[in-house]
Formats: sequence, structure tokens, C-alpha cells
Amino acid sequence: MAAAIGVVLLASLLYIYPSKACHFPAIYNFGDSNSDTGTVSAVFGRLPPPYGETFFGKPSGRYSDGRLIIDFIAEHLGLPSLNAYLDSIGSNFSHGSNFAASGSTLQAVNAKLYEAGFNPFSLNLQLLQFEQLKDRTEELHSEAKNSQITSNLPKPEEFSKSLYTLDSGQNDLHYGFMKLTMEQLNTSIPYIVYQFSLSIKKLYEKGARIIWIHNTGPIGCLPYFVITFPPKAEDTDQIGCIKSYNEVAQEFNKQLKEEVSKLRTQLSGAALYYVDIYSLKYSLINEAEKYGFLSPFKYCCKHYGDNGLQCWKTEMRNGTEYFGTSCSDPLKHISWDGIHYSEAANKWIANHILDGSYSDPPVPLSKACAKSFQLMVVFPMMSSL
Repeated sequence: MAAAIGVVLLASLLYIYPSKACHFPAIYNFGDSNSDTGTVSAVFGRLPPPYGETFFGKPSGRYSDGRLIIDFIAEHLGLPSLNAYLDSIGSNFSHGSNFAASGSTLQAVNAKLYEAGFNPFSLNLQLLQFEQLKDRTEELHSEAKNSQITSNLPKPEEFSKSLYTLDSGQNDLHYGFMKLTMEQLNTSIPYIVYQFSLSIKKLYEKGARIIWIHNTGPIGCLPYFVITFPPKAEDTDQIGCIKSYNEVAQEFNKQLKEEVSKLRTQLSGAALYYVDIYSLKYSLINEAEKYGFLSPFKYCCKHYGDNGLQCWKTEMRNGTEYFGTSCSDPLKHISWDGIHYSEAANKWIANHILDGSYSDPPVPLSKACAKSFQLMVVFPMMSSL
């Protein structure tokens, strides 16, 4: 009979995190219209009705009928919704700030991007705004003789304990669809991802330690593209989305995930979470009726039956004025205005990412403190006779 020999047959990786929820004192958000809570509205003029009608009862600076994913994240963590950093009226930054700007890009905006209609507040400028907030906050706390001056500002020691969220890149790809060949666009992806990587490193240098990163969604499923640029049959996937557009988004996401993985080895003490928004949104669009929504290619905010008239705009046709208004049932639509998601869809998406099931590593957001999880390698010992 052979002697019993212990053999390592399996090494499994388990993420261990605290049983109690983390306390995030603040959220600092960066990105585009997916998470803009008022930047563009404050700088370039307020959004008109019917934006905001479902939840706020009035325009709130959000390109939706109500709350965005970032609003549900804040609510889940017990924090108030984020004020836009550039909105100086009635804002309170003691629990964080939002630097996201609708129409912004990861790339610095040059003349071509600006002429194409993209926002000058690119991600690198959003980071400069964050640095200004952080530096001035620290100065004012050190100089202040009474709490009134700093009551609407964060506490300096809380910057490293806060949550940093990023949702950017969609507009860079959107520009490519408009102005570049598919080959040129795919060639540009490494540079776009590099800009994303630089931004994460800059945040880390400024003290960020918990960073929650959304990849880009299935752009080829946005009603704006499907309706405005209807694809050929060979470029249509099984649910009606533009296959080539989604393939570009998937390649961007693949390279972004690889870059985030590299950064984990470089940024000591940081917790980086890559969130697969693409898979979640595609699942929602693919099974819209199952989840109580209408066709995913219908959108709510437009002149009824007229996809050409944008939400809130008016147009004279044959002596009659037409107005782009909202539908009667926004809660049944995934898309609000052809590009941006409805509050109902944002809530559905948020509910599915908060538990960590779509994040890498798979840790619930409420327990995603820096260094709160550890990698444990388990080696089960088996005997062979």
C-alpha cells in the first residue's frame, strides 16, 4: 500500500471583505452625461422641461426624466445626491462633488472635437477642478477661524476615505463613429484607454484609494444610432443593435479592463473596481419585456411619432408648431431621449451593480473600502493512496 502523500490539487481565490458596511464620507464623480448632475446645465444654460419630470418635478441638470445611476449609488451609501462642482448656487460639497459634464471626452478637446459638438470639460479638466476643490478646501480649513466658512466643504482627512467613481469614454467612441473609419477608430482605442489610465493615476496621486470604474455600454443599441443610422442586415445583431458599434465598445472595454488590472499592481493600497455596465445594459435591452419595459428602441422624450424632433425643441411645419415633449409612460421606457437612459432603467441597472455581481473583484459597493478585502489563497490538501 502506497504511503499517503499530500498533494495540492486546487488553488482557489476568495475575496474576503468586512461583514459591516463601509462608511464613505463622500463621493467624487467624473464622466459624461451618464452621470452629469448639473455641470452643463449650470454652465451653458438650464435644461428645460420635461427633463426631471419623473422624480424631481422640474429640470435638475440631468439628461433624464429623473435620477441617474450615480444618484442611486449615493442613496445606497446614505449620502445626498451630488451637486455639480460648477453649479455655484445652493451647492453643498461636504459629502462630495460631481465633475461630470455631458458631452465630455476622455481625450483633451481639440478643434475637431469641439467643432463636432463635444464639451470642452474633458476628463483632464475635471481632474484639475477636483485638485482645485481639494487644495482650496485644505487651505480654508487651515485658515478658518469659524466653522461657517467650511461647513459646506469636505473635511481634508476624508478625501482618502471617499469613493471615486468614473464613467467616461462613450463620447470618444461616438466621435469616432462620426468622423473616423472603423479601422481608424480601433487604432485610436489604446490612446483613449491610456488617457483613462493617466486619470486614475492622477486621482491616486491626489489621495484617491477607492475607485469604482464603469466600462462603456452597448453604444450600438442606443435608439439614436439604430434609428438615425439604420444598419445593414449583416451589421445587425440578434436583437437589432448595430453589431460593429458594439464590437468597438467591447474592444474598448477589454483594453480598459486589462489596464485596470495592471494598475492594481502599480498603485499600492488602492482598491480598483471594474464594473461591467456593458453586459448589464445589454441584458436589460435584450430582455426588455421580461423586466416590464417596452421595445428598447422606443424612447420617451420626442414629438409623439416623430423621431426627428428632439426632446424639448420646437419646429414649425406647414404653419403648425410641433413641440418635442415626453410620453405618458416614461417608467416603461429604457431610453429617455434616444441617447440617455430613463430613471426606471437607471434604477434597474443600479440595483444590479450595487451588490458587486457585475464588478471585478466581485465586492458589494457598500463594502468596497480600500484594503477592506484581501486575497486569500486556499490550498486544499488531498491524500493519495
